[in-house]
Amino acid sequence: MSSRSGGRAARHLARRSALPEAVRPVRPGLEGGRYAPLTDEEVERVHRTALRALAEIGLADAPPSGVEAMTAAGAELGADGRLRFPNALVEDMLGRAARGITLHGRAPEHDLLLEGARVHYGTAGAAVHYVDMETGTYRESRLADLHEAARLAEGLDNIHFFQRVMVARDMPCNRSLDLNTIHACVTGTRKHVGTSFAEPESVRPALDYLHAVAGGEAAWRERPFVSNSNCFVVPPMKFATESCETMEACIRGGMPVLLLSAGQAGATAPAPLAGAVMQAVAECLAGVVYVNSVAPGHSAVFGTWPFVSDLRTGAMSGGSGEQALLTAACAQMSRFYGLPGGAAAGMADAKLPDMQAGWEQGMSDVLAGLAGLNMVYESAGMHGSLMGFCPESLVLGDDMIGAALRCVRGVEVDDDALSLETMRGVCLGGPGHYLGTDATLSVMQSEYVYPRVADRSSPKEWEERQRPALVAGARARMDAILAGPNPAALAPDVERVVRGMFPELV
Repeated sequence: MSSRSGGRAARHLARRSALPEAVRPVRPGLEGGRYAPLTDEEVERVHRTALRALAEIGLADAPPSGVEAMTAAGAELGADGRLRFPNALVEDMLGRAARGITLHGRAPEHDLLLEGARVHYGTAGAAVHYVDMETGTYRESRLADLHEAARLAEGLDNIHFFQRVMVARDMPCNRSLDLNTIHACVTGTRKHVGTSFAEPESVRPALDYLHAVAGGEAAWRERPFVSNSNCFVVPPMKFATESCETMEACIRGGMPVLLLSAGQAGATAPAPLAGAVMQAVAECLAGVVYVNSVAPGHSAVFGTWPFVSDLRTGAMSGGSGEQALLTAACAQMSRFYGLPGGAAAGMADAKLPDMQAGWEQGMSDVLAGLAGLNMVYESAGMHGSLMGFCPESLVLGDDMIGAALRCVRGVEVDDDALSLETMRGVCLGGPGHYLGTDATLSVMQSEYVYPRVADRSSPKEWEERQRPALVAGARARMDAILAGPNPAALAPDVERVVRGMFPELV
């Protein structure tokens, strides 16, 4: 047994110091995949049924440009106006589809490699309300709220990417909404940003803005740091015509796309969970054909996002156990195809960050990570079945996702971890416990995750500290992040350029 070196203060300082990325207990891109709600035979059966749906039922309402691209590739346009997809076409396009893609951040340290079962947690949503915890009420969301959320995402280690969480309800028109949304996100975080467009006409000016920020079109195309979240289908089995036109414009502009199929089980998707997964897979396979007919190998995320209805009322129940299962099963399907996969988890039906929110968010976030989902969208901050975004909840979600990532990482087994020699020293002539041993101290930071806000004090200590409330602690951390410097702010000369190009920027 070697003696401890240094004092208590020195050890505390060492624990507060940033660890090298490789030895942090949790980090972006940890390998999941240990949990599988579907057997291999069931995965194959979902796949075969999805192929039948595409060949026999097909999808309606593709725009003329999409019909032209997909029929040239081998899709068949029926007299009923529906495009059908022969099995051979789907398999051929799966062979062309991009794998192992990187979603870039404005800063390279925030790049996300999507391959295998590497897991990343982030935000998403189109909430129309901001949850104001100071008053306990919902109000309309504003552009300043969105920028604040991006600032918070920049400062939270376990939020790996930032997709737009709110609709800025104070914007006067669609063009202003789309441009200001990108500006608010990009100037709030250097992590990868996801956004949507209200209309196809917004894509061209948005690309001009992004070229200016990136330092030119070539620099943008080399490292596109914004992706388009695209609801390219209207379930069941119809293309969303205008969204498809938006998607084509994004593809031509070198922007990665999230192929998002968001049917609601029992309403716009089959009520059985297997059927909801199958329909989402079929629709996203049609998206794979679409994207690779337009631009073979273009970066796209296989976005199977089936949601759950409470069949008693028809209300969305994103915090349900069924939702957690759906998302995990969708992760299996994207891994089956070897495609970058994304789905939704961490949504709370609870209106405020309370115990209900905790179990709803934690349960689905853990299962999504264990299933090896590459992109876990909506993983923190979303309440009221996606109607409200709460910044304090995003901060609390950072702690929650840290615990989820620790579950994803699993248990490493080697001679050092099995600790036989440490046990020998402790039990044979040692103190009879492991407290303070070098073996224990050496893994305090690399093996264990410590929450930043959650309270682990004893009841006595909690009383002595005047019973600190969880949300108040989140608010304090939130205020500290927002009071600090903004590393994502544009350089003054770039800011002048983009404001000169786009007077509507707020």
